[in-house]
Amino acid sequence: MEFQLLETENGKPIKMWTNGVPVEDDAKKQLLNTAKMPFIYKHLAVMPDVHLGKGSTIGSVIPTKGAIIPAAVGVDIGCGMMAARTSLRAEDLPDNLRELRSAIERAVPHGRTPGKRDQGSWENAPTTVDTMWAQLLPGFERITEKYPRLKNTNNYKHLGTLGTGNHFIEVCLDEAGFVWFMLHSGSRGVGNAIGNLFIELAQQDMRQHIANLPDRDLAYFEEGSEHFDDYVEAVGWAQDYARRNRAVMMENVIAVARKVIRKPFTVEAQAVNCHHNYVQKETHFGAEVLVTRKGAVSAKKGELGIIPGSMGAKSYIVRGLGNPESFHSCSHGAGRVMSRTAAKKKFTVADQIQATAHVECRKDPDVIDEIPMAYKDIDAVMEAQRELVEVVHTLRQVVCVKG
Repeated sequence: MEFQLLETENGKPIKMWTNGVPVEDDAKKQLLNTAKMPFIYKHLAVMPDVHLGKGSTIGSVIPTKGAIIPAAVGVDIGCGMMAARTSLRAEDLPDNLRELRSAIERAVPHGRTPGKRDQGSWENAPTTVDTMWAQLLPGFERITEKYPRLKNTNNYKHLGTLGTGNHFIEVCLDEAGFVWFMLHSGSRGVGNAIGNLFIELAQQDMRQHIANLPDRDLAYFEEGSEHFDDYVEAVGWAQDYARRNRAVMMENVIAVARKVIRKPFTVEAQAVNCHHNYVQKETHFGAEVLVTRKGAVSAKKGELGIIPGSMGAKSYIVRGLGNPESFHSCSHGAGRVMSRTAAKKKFTVADQIQATAHVECRKDPDVIDEIPMAYKDIDAVMEAQRELVEVVHTLRQVVCVKG
């Protein structure tokens, strides 16, 4: 059998595609808590990159009927990946890749500096941002009319920016030597504010019952309640923002690469742009249900997706096999084996330099928490889900820009 079955007392079963990969006990406990919720449909599906998250486990697929858990979607709503193949080959890249990395860093705001002038947001946004924001604005105005506190967020100024943590922009080579651009980001400050507001509202709405929940972060909205519909609208908008955010960044990365790389190049029209933190209506086993993928990617039959390794490890462009038991899903990456704090305690800058020797990237104390050894082995993760996806391209990064 391709999955392991974890039975839940007074709850739905848990199907785990985790053969050959470690799963921490705390993550299992968290999965069991979620599986006890009364509105879970059929079973939980657990991906091989599974690890402890806030409220719900990262690397899980949570199908629900008649209810939605905002903390399961999380606060980086619509976080996901985008990748585009170019006509460039490895030999067309400049010998010194530092210039290309610096040019990308200048073209895309990234990171975060507290205070009035945040380096992670636009001071003067380019016209591509204005055009994209004009399409998002009507929806934003509808949401902020009901929830005015969301007006005062980083919304327009964050569109087309990278963020912090595990978000990145990479230049990669595939198995045939073609150059790809790949990036990872979500709905930035405004998505974070939407996520936090509705998690708070769910906990307030359930204050009489919250003590009965296995975890207060499993507070939910029932279908038909005022906040349920508002959340569905707001989460849909944030997911749209995230997709557009990646598209703007990709446009800017390609434009700046054209200035640094002397050889003219084309970009394949078939760019992959997929979420891995989101919720949407889907039909499974003949019923319409809400599917929350928290650190998981849709893998319908024939659908392309992206499974990145860690900084310095391989990444994969995959094609879904449409496995019904996983609710047509696969992992969203390698998955952490240790927390950021633990990684910073365990590893040094020297370890980081050694682990990323083949990549033009930052090698300083602030990125040690992203060292490859803080993640599961991507090969083991891919092996565990071979019934869910097939590999189309294997990528290795040569440039990595971190948030």
